[in-house]
Amino acid sequence: MLVRDAMSTVVLTIGPAHTLRQAACLMAARRIGAAVVLDTDAGCLGILTERDILNSVGAGQDPDRETAGTHTTTDVVFAAPSWTLEEAAEAMTHGGFRHLIVLDNDGPVGIVSVRDIIRCWAPVRRHPAILAG
Repeated sequence: MLVRDAMSTVVLTIGPAHTLRQAACLMAARRIGAAVVLDTDAGCLGILTERDILNSVGAGQDPDRETAGTHTTTDVVFAAPSWTLEEAAEAMTHGGFRHLIVLDNDGPVGIVSVRDIIRCWAPVRRHPAILAG
């Protein structure tokens, strides 16, 4: 199975000036764990995760003052839609993260998470006959 089969194609994109509270509200409303942060001025693409927000709040920072840009990971590992789920899982395990932005030639086309991969693998693990059918 490929990343394109598992990824979410609805990608929340926010700007670096969004506060962490705004980002958290948007993420919670969509029940997702990450947002793509697009800084068009700097030509930069990054990711803000629920863990980034949690770390900031846990450190006593004000989510109404802290911005996404300050907490965005810009040293991002990107996946291609043609990667296997094994390749995506290996990249996540090696890098210690739970989300990959999926890029094609035109930019971000999706996000794949550990949860997406598990959702795809779990039925196969329980019912091996699914592969045969």
